[in-house]
Amino acid sequence: MPKSNSLSVIQSLLEQPSFTAEEAKKLGVSPAHLAYYVKKGELRRLSRGIYQSATYQHSDENFQWEDLIEAVKGVPGGVVCLISALALYDINEQITRQYWIAVPHSTSIKRPGLYKIVRLRDMELGKTTIDQGGVQIPIFDRERTIIDSFRLLSREIAIKALKMALAKKSKEKLDLNKLHKYAKKLKYNILPYLLTATT
Repeated sequence: MPKSNSLSVIQSLLEQPSFTAEEAKKLGVSPAHLAYYVKKGELRRLSRGIYQSATYQHSDENFQWEDLIEAVKGVPGGVVCLISALALYDINEQITRQYWIAVPHSTSIKRPGLYKIVRLRDMELGKTTIDQGGVQIPIFDRERTIIDSFRLLSREIAIKALKMALAKKSKEKLDLNKLHKYAKKLKYNILPYLLTATT
């Protein structure tokens, strides 16, 4: 593909806070083309394999989560989990200092610094996506996130998240059937905490 056409082909990616070389490749744009546009000043290379349009304007809706979006895109097969997921769902009071990303248990990926890589089994259980300013972010749903919080975080954080999730209304309401199903699948007895939180 001629370099002159490459940017028009990935126009949808250029409107996002960031995109990966893999996403561009699926649209027929090679890493060499991306490197060419970085040299021309039309793209920014944010980190290894992650790019952004040089003219990208931060949206108010995404601004808070752009680093998290970049982090999850930088981890192949990564899914937002635990503290980062609780923050996105607005069911915790923790200030997240790291980006919590789940990867399959067998993965050997390591990311220093702001990444908190968590190796999990059953990566498809409760996996979903949420739209954040037009960007689809892979994340575990609320119910899986709460069960994982009880399994892997402090009891205090998990109980607070459960109470905050139970207090949500309408479409953000916690699905108790799903919560029980996940607890059974992940071999965790949620019932005592559920009774405490609802009485």
